[in-house]
Amino acid sequence: MSMYTVTQLARLSGVSVRALHHYDAIGLLKPAHVGDNSYRYYGRAELLRLQDILFHRELGVPLAKIAELLDAGEEDRLGMLKKHRRALSDRIEQTRSLLDTIDRTIAEIDGGQDMKDADFFKGFAPEKQDEYEDWLAERGGQDMTERIADSKAHLMAGGRDAMEARMAEMAEAEAALAEQFRKGVAIGSAELAPLLDRHRQWIASMWGRDCPPEAYAGMADMYLAHPDFRTHFDKHGEGFLDWLAEAMKQANL
Repeated sequence: MSMYTVTQLARLSGVSVRALHHYDAIGLLKPAHVGDNSYRYYGRAELLRLQDILFHRELGVPLAKIAELLDAGEEDRLGMLKKHRRALSDRIEQTRSLLDTIDRTIAEIDGGQDMKDADFFKGFAPEKQDEYEDWLAERGGQDMTERIADSKAHLMAGGRDAMEARMAEMAEAEAALAEQFRKGVAIGSAELAPLLDRHRQWIASMWGRDCPPEAYAGMADMYLAHPDFRTHFDKHGEGFLDWLAEAMKQANL
């Protein structure tokens, strides 16, 4: 049976050595054994458990919940896997619809058959946006509801080109911060200040109003509270969200 060191398992799975060490520390993924040389060694059972972990992470399940699921009885795990399969199936159908929309839009731009106006938006998930807005309203009350309405009006007024520019700016701002995270730059370092300010200004542009330090710290708490944000941010690297949230909170101390 093949055995892998933590470095070899990191290369095989794409999970960072730091993340594997963290999984070991919290008891989520223990090595099969530790050698006399203090190296961790992982076997087939550990590979299967890691696959389970990554599967749940892909679907936005928090680490603490993953530990519960993996330690649950087979019946509970089977039910959860069936639920995740339905979620993946729905995602596949939405992706197919989005691909169809992209292909038809490309065809129109190239001079092909005209699309109906409504067809430009097939495959998008307005119910997901509604879910986020309801979640925010529950946390912030009437004042939050009014701020959401103001932000939506601000974004719609700018048109599609402005929205695409904002999303491109978001991707660049996040990528710049993620690069510092992967380099191991410490929270509070001076070199992070302009990158965090860029990210904060992007949030302000989405809101259509200033994003003062206390509001920026509040956004960090919101990111931490919803599993979809963890899925989004940790695609840059396991633990990126926790690092970013703490950096946001300390940005203007």
